[in-house]
Amino acid sequence: MGNFTFEEMNLMCIYNTGSRTGLIDSLREMRGELSPEETELRELTDSALTKLCAMTDEKFAELELHPDFDQ
Repeated sequence: MGNFTFEEMNLMCIYNTGSRTGLIDSLREMRGELSPEETELRELTDSALTKLCAMTDEKFAELELHPDFDQ
């Protein structure tokens, strides 16, 4: 698991704490602050969370979480 989209990778870079579980917690906290109108960000967050929860810490460590805002 881990076929993250470009948008998911950038979102994870922004909220990355250095660990998979920390990132999951950060994304869940951010998700709780979203307004009802922020459906696109909610869907993006949910998709990333689903993939993060399904992967191992070892696979997470292999990810290169560096933002690429140029694309």
